[in-house]
Amino acid sequence: MIAKQTVKRFYESDIAKDHNLMDFFHEDCILKWNSSKGFRQLDHYGIKAMLDNIKKSYHSFKYRLSHLLEDDGIVTVRYTVYATMIERPEKEDAIAHFISIWEVKDEKLYRGFEISMLADTSSESLNSYAEIKV
Repeated sequence: MIAKQTVKRFYESDIAKDHNLMDFFHEDCILKWNSSKGFRQLDHYGIKAMLDNIKKSYHSFKYRLSHLLEDDGIVTVRYTVYATMIERPEKEDAIAHFISIWEVKDEKLYRGFEISMLADTSSESLNSYAEIKV
């Protein structure tokens, strides 16, 4: 259950505002990410650079979870990212849908596998997340 709690705490963060996010990541962390822009593999430094870029571009950057499952210490999470850009802090937009799988080591995110796609703006797509309680 510690792995699930660790992952949940990370996804409860506001990436644009939380200055201690790297505390969630193991120093030997690897994230393998398949997105609509192709495959990327990030290590601890790559993840830090990505999070720093988010802080520069967004006023807020939050996850809304629909599923959070743990099986034998491996945690799977399904969510949509919502963000407000610095240029328009009054309007929050859905950015992308994700499914992530995390292995936790020493109570830190250690091995991650993600798949994402740009957010669909249809009300049916976005409302499906509101129906499920994590």
